[in-house]
Amino acid sequence: MKLCLLLLGVAATFFWVYHDSNEPAKAGLSVLDAAVLGIVEGLTEYLPVSSTGHLLFAQELLGLTDTQLAKSAADSYAIIIQFGAILAVAGLYRNRVRQIVCGIAGKDKGGLKIATNIVLAFLPAALAGLVFHSHIKEYLFGPWTIIAAWAAGGILLLIWRSGSTPLSEDFTLESITFRHALLIGLFQCVALWPGMSRSLATIVGGVIVGLPLAVAVEFSFLLGGLTLSAASFYELAANGHAVLQIYDPEIAALGLFFSLVSAAISIKWLVSYLKQRDMTVFGYYRIVLAIAAGAYLLI
Repeated sequence: MKLCLLLLGVAATFFWVYHDSNEPAKAGLSVLDAAVLGIVEGLTEYLPVSSTGHLLFAQELLGLTDTQLAKSAADSYAIIIQFGAILAVAGLYRNRVRQIVCGIAGKDKGGLKIATNIVLAFLPAALAGLVFHSHIKEYLFGPWTIIAAWAAGGILLLIWRSGSTPLSEDFTLESITFRHALLIGLFQCVALWPGMSRSLATIVGGVIVGLPLAVAVEFSFLLGGLTLSAASFYELAANGHAVLQIYDPEIAALGLFFSLVSAAISIKWLVSYLKQRDMTVFGYYRIVLAIAAGAYLLI
């Protein structure tokens, strides 16, 4: 509740300050644009609804893709802004992150196993992304392919519902084997299709291979930290300079702040929600969203 009030207070303050002079900085990223994109990214990054799909449509609605140069900057910014969501996970799971760091340093055997599993799960999508990066951007970053992914993921969730029976109710993050991690990594490859959702692929994949839902969710969050960091650093190195030539650095950084706060809210809500319910509601949401987006494009 405090985080919600903080977010609303900051949003209201910035809107009040800039609503009369909300002129775009450089090529078109205003304070309000950065705030909207940050909130959309943070709220949707760890939900099984696809942050990429939401961000691409948000960019379109905000008029940030009118030219090829503007679209390239907006697409890169949508990836770089994930840093905020990554920091939210690092903060909320700081004890687990500390355990992983200690494991890498050779001081925690369980932490080292978790770190190894995260790297194993990361590799399949990382390799596939490097090989097919240009093809994915060329053929899959379009509104209709995203709508198709929303619908496909929604149908999957409605069919799958609560998923498989877990291997054991006492199963913990340290119980995940190398085989489990690699299989979850293969599921994550499905999320290279924009609109499918990395969270959906890894959470459903984790439950299918036998993890309890709570463990699958936590592993998905931690895996997301590495996966999103790699994607963000890659995009920052490749196109960060070009983005900062077009977008004002201070306004661009504001989007990361909103991404961090809204991601923290979203993660805490999702963990609490899934303690009592399954992910069926997200299936309905994705299908309704696909229908609404399709109707918007056709009108």
